[in-house]
Amino acid sequence: MSLPQKPSHKIQRKYILFSIKDKERINKILSDYLGILGLAKASPMFVDDNILAVSSKEVDNVRAAVEMSSENIKILRVSGTLKGLSK
Repeated sequence: MSLPQKPSHKIQRKYILFSIKDKERINKILSDYLGILGLAKASPMFVDDNILAVSSKEVDNVRAAVEMSSENIKILRVSGTLKGLSK
């Protein structure tokens, strides 16, 4: 049985909307640039095929990983809520 967490102990997440719908390519880019420790800090979770939830402290590192890659992937929007991505 898991106990509920206090709001101060939960991971604050930001949502990133990508231009492609390919989880494997995005995971490969992140693992190549960030490494194992960086992935653990960012704690990425796919909400949808092109929406990634990451820790709010590591958004800049994830953006840098996508920009440094040779893939043609664009970040369309970063938001604190899923509703904010659809605007």
